[in-house]
Amino acid sequence: MSVILSILLGVLVVFLITAVTGYFVAQEFGFVAVDRSRLKARAAAGDTTARRVLDITARTSFMLSGAQLGITVTGLLVGYIAEPLIGSGIGELLGGVGVPTGTGVAVGTVAALLFSTVVQMVFGELFPKNLAIARPEPVSRWLALSTGVYLRVFGWVIWLFDRASILLLRAVRITPVEDVQHAATPRDLERIVEESRDSGDLPAELSTLLDRTLDFHERTAEHAMIPRPQVTSVDAGAPVSHVVELMTATGHSRFPVLADIETVSGVVCLRDILALGDRDLTATRVADVARRAVLVPTSLPLPALLAQLRAADDQFACVVDEYGGLAGVVTTEDIAEELVGEIADEHDPQDESRPRVSDNGDWLLPGALHVDEVERLLGHDLPEGDYETIGGLVIAHLRRLPHPADRVTIALPRHPGADEADPDWTVVLTVENVDRHVPETVRLELRETPHTARTEVNA
Repeated sequence: MSVILSILLGVLVVFLITAVTGYFVAQEFGFVAVDRSRLKARAAAGDTTARRVLDITARTSFMLSGAQLGITVTGLLVGYIAEPLIGSGIGELLGGVGVPTGTGVAVGTVAALLFSTVVQMVFGELFPKNLAIARPEPVSRWLALSTGVYLRVFGWVIWLFDRASILLLRAVRITPVEDVQHAATPRDLERIVEESRDSGDLPAELSTLLDRTLDFHERTAEHAMIPRPQVTSVDAGAPVSHVVELMTATGHSRFPVLADIETVSGVVCLRDILALGDRDLTATRVADVARRAVLVPTSLPLPALLAQLRAADDQFACVVDEYGGLAGVVTTEDIAEELVGEIADEHDPQDESRPRVSDNGDWLLPGALHVDEVERLLGHDLPEGDYETIGGLVIAHLRRLPHPADRVTIALPRHPGADEADPDWTVVLTVENVDRHVPETVRLELRETPHTARTEVNA
């Protein structure tokens, strides 16, 4: 009976020590996986437990060293307890039924090691690890107080081991870090938004807004500007009465003023003309009332462009290309449209400038529509290249200026995480009509294609 009690006591002790191992494993994964932004919000609201968790996560390296120390010590204790209590007891039981002593001890030792290893792996490692990853916040909150006490009591031992590892890292020219980097890259955020939209957790409108917000910092003035061919400009030597006629005809209140065919000398605004009062507008030159223009390069990022407009207390900037000529103009409305999409007003065309679906399900797209907006419509990436618009994509693949009815078939790049069984896709782009030698309207048809499809051009 005493032998059986010894085995049972050994089993009980193994499970108790394994529970302690699981405690340290839960520490190791729970505090690393917990959402710190949520904890910071709760701590700001007065949650003391959240504050304790944040204090521990602020010293991630030290906490991990303490958890590893606990896991190592408890693992050694299991081996130290299992063999004399369980292994020897099994050996004695086998000896009582005629098994040689040596064989019984060997079998008992192997059985004790197998039992303790299985218990440690399942209950001490895998279960607490998966629990901490699945429920990091409840686990970390539950462990916060005891972990803080443990780190304070055994901090000196943990510091010795942690310091030794730091010295080893520095010996091989690696800079140690105390905390784990939790910041997500823009690519990570894009993937999260895409997966949330596909799963239905995020509304399509909100996911599009978030997608545009993530792209905003990468966009430049060239991407948001109204291009030069669509800009109405006035000559510096023209009479102000001519500007009034243009404002009446177009509905615009600002025009870039050109000293010659390309050089920007200023901007003429409606309020400056109104300030002239009763002066003869026919005898007054535009150069006399034009104000200084906000000039920006085509490569200026949109956040910097917005900051420059705010600093100048203006809403209108002239975009200059690398050769010094006028590339286009950009307004605060154009910048806002990069975030929220097209903003309609009474001066915008009702149909021609907007994507629409034809009777057979194809897209009818304005040639000036930006490639990123087309990608959002399709839910697929288009090939990258030296172009900004869907019309530019057509011209790049035609390798010449287009004619009505020109068609290109373009294989879309596969998603990086696509499975081999997932289909490939192509788009068929047909030029509906041409304006100023470039596509004005493009018909887009999305097709599912074999994996071996290649880009084709049919003129």
